[in-house]
Amino acid sequence: MRTIVKGPEPPSLTAHRQTPHSDYANYRDKDALRGALVSEQRGLCCYCMGSIDPHTDAMKIEHWRCQAYYPNMQLEYHNLLGACLGGEGQPLEFQHCDTRKGHQDLSWNPADPSLNIESCVGYGNDGTIWSCDTVFDDQLNEILNLNLALLKNRRKAVVDSLFLWSEQEYPVSRENIQSKLNEFTNGNDKLTPDCEVAVWWLQKKLEELQGLHDEQHAQCGNGLRDRHR
Repeated sequence: MRTIVKGPEPPSLTAHRQTPHSDYANYRDKDALRGALVSEQRGLCCYCMGSIDPHTDAMKIEHWRCQAYYPNMQLEYHNLLGACLGGEGQPLEFQHCDTRKGHQDLSWNPADPSLNIESCVGYGNDGTIWSCDTVFDDQLNEILNLNLALLKNRRKAVVDSLFLWSEQEYPVSRENIQSKLNEFTNGNDKLTPDCEVAVWWLQKKLEELQGLHDEQHAQCGNGLRDRHR
């Protein structure tokens, strides 16, 4: 899961919201809305980070606060996200993301500018997604079903590819890691699915290298002090 920086809303949504008796159901320009959401999310589902495209058969428009319980937010752009189809039509145990979420509430919004969703989410080597916030950790599993085997295996494939890369590059330098990070964060408008798993893993490697550097620096300093006693 990654932070979503909301851009300008489609002009048609602004105009529609100012129309008497307007609601989400009678908003006609949903194609423009899909396009805006996919663009600002760089082609990734707001929850599982799978690939989405701005078409009805390739994504859903997610109301982070659902229309049923929060009707006053149904046309608020900050409440609208782009989500994958999430196993729509399949049994409940195989559903995920918005399809599984339904009318339930989440405690963290990836598009909330006051939060940093990356700060509370991590990934295991087996592809598990977890949160240091115990409430949100439960929601990742029970509401969004993000540790569904299909999604977990997809993330594990990313981690496995990074382990292979690090073995081939051994010893991995800070420059190598930063270059690899750039592959997952820079460039075109469409990010690689599950890229945030790679970003998290690579940043941890950078932290490990920095920790090793600090330890070596401290040992060197202690050695110099011992020589001058």
